[in-house]
Amino acid sequence: MIIKSLDPRISRAQIDDQSATEELKPLDHFETYEVFHQKKRGTHHQHVGTVHAPNPEMALLFGKEQFGRRGVCVNIWVVRSADIFASDYDDSDIFATTPEKQYREATPYKVMDKINEYKAKQGA
Repeated sequence: MIIKSLDPRISRAQIDDQSATEELKPLDHFETYEVFHQKKRGTHHQHVGTVHAPNPEMALLFGKEQFGRRGVCVNIWVVRSADIFASDYDDSDIFATTPEKQYREATPYKVMDKINEYKAKQGA
């Protein structure tokens, strides 16, 4: 069975006809893609959900339709879920900080305590 889309959004995206008319074998399944969007230029991309699509181009279109139309969005990324590599929980020691480098962390600074003390003095 050959699939060719009549959807104008797909033809407007100018996706090459080869990827749009691939033959699907029985029991073929779409891949899962993770969708990230950026609310405005200069901010970080945030994970907003997942879509199922036959290829990255369609995943981008599905991501735009599903997650880009609800709010302000200037950019979308899609990543195959199978391509995400994560650390094991057994390897948690890679995140441990050596004791002699505690000066790099902001934990000893109690700025909020000083701010609250200052506010209390101003209010009294």
